[in-house]
Order: sequence, then structure tokens, then C-alpha cells
Amino acid sequence: MIQSLIKRFAVVAVLVLLSSLAFAQGDREKQLQRVEDAGDIMQEIMEAPDKGIPEEIIASAKCIAVVPSLVKAGFVFGGEYGHGIVSCRTEKGWSSPAFFGIKGGTFGLQIGGQAIDLVMLIMNDRGMRCLLSSKFELGADASVAAGPVGRHAEGATDWKMIAQVLTYSRSRGAFAGITVKGAVIDQDDNDTRIFYGKLIPYRTLLTDGIVPPKDAHPFLAALDKYAPMRRAEKKAEAAR
Repeated sequence: MIQSLIKRFAVVAVLVLLSSLAFAQGDREKQLQRVEDAGDIMQEIMEAPDKGIPEEIIASAKCIAVVPSLVKAGFVFGGEYGHGIVSCRTEKGWSSPAFFGIKGGTFGLQIGGQAIDLVMLIMNDRGMRCLLSSKFELGADASVAAGPVGRHAEGATDWKMIAQVLTYSRSRGAFAGITVKGAVIDQDDNDTRIFYGKLIPYRTLLTDGIVPPKDAHPFLAALDKYAPMRRAEKKAEAAR
């Protein structure tokens, strides 16, 4: 009797373990897809004729965040929500990506049930400090404005003064700046654990605390192509 119970318990334990491993693997596939989608979004936006992020702006960005398929919640639970990744400039290049969640707030014109791709550029040290705190509110902790669109930012010089964060949206192929207020961004602990195998603080990931893993390449390669470190350094030197 006791041996029979032990065998049954062992079988159940093995099944539970296999199920949890399969679930974790399934979740990790979602994160790998998010990394790839974020890289594709940056490439498609920057290669669109005269409709990308101005070179001067993306070259000056301290950090770049992408939320693939941000969606509007249902009628009862209003607001938007999504999951994204962000990387920041370091002395060695773009940092290991950090995973975050975004929820609530208002996003320019009503997007209804339509999903959008959201891109956020953190433009200065104050905005970066908010990001590194692992939780902040757009429009409250960090000022935010719709980013200008085009190959160059002539005629839109006030972006340097008015916002710590510039925001853009892409929907059905159309790309434009979008106003975002009240959305809360915080580190996604679960996604971080699954992607890296353990919980790593935002600050460690975004300040060159670990070497970027191979799985982060699709996103980081796009950032390096369209916002390479050497271009940012030249822009900074020219501005002095």
C-alpha cells in the first residue's frame, strides 16, 4: 500500500515537473519572439522613406524601448497594457535588454481595440534615472511628448527642452508621434527570470552589469545599426 502511494506520488511529481518545464519554455518563446519583433519594428520604422525617427533624435537617445502590439483593455477595465523591452547606451555599446510592463494612461487619439507598436526614446539623464528606478509614470515622474517624424529634426528643436521621453506609435503601417500620459512602466520580474534564468535588477541590466546574451541580438543589432555608438558620440561632440 505504502509503496503504491509512493509510486503514485513520484509519477505525479514527474508530471508536474514536466508541465512546469514546458510552460516555462513556452513563456521563453514568447520573450524571444518579443525581442525579434522589437528589432523588426525598429528596422521597418527607420527604413520607411521620410517617416522614421529623425537621425539627430535617435542618435541622442539615452535608451530605446519598444512595446510590440500595445493593446487597449476592455470596456470595464479601461486603459492600455503591453509588454516591452528596453536597452540603454553604455561605454561598451547597447546594454542587455530589460523587460517591462506598461499599463494604464491615455494614448493620444483613442485607439479603440486596435493594437499599436509603441516606441519610447529616453532622451536625457533625468529620464534615464526614472527608468533605472524600475518603476515610473509617464507625464508625472518623467515629462513626455510626441516625437517628431522625418529624416531630420529641423524645425522641431524644442524636443531637446520639453521632454525626458519622446513617444511614437505605428498602426496599420502609419507611423507618427503620439502623446502618452499617466502610463506606468515597471520591470517585469517574471519575464526577466524566464529570459535570464534569474531575476536581475533593471539597473544591472541597463548599465552594462552583464554581457548581452546571444538571444538579445535581434533587438540590439537593430539599435546598433540605426543608432550606433560612434554616431551618438560625434553628435555629442558637435553639440559641445
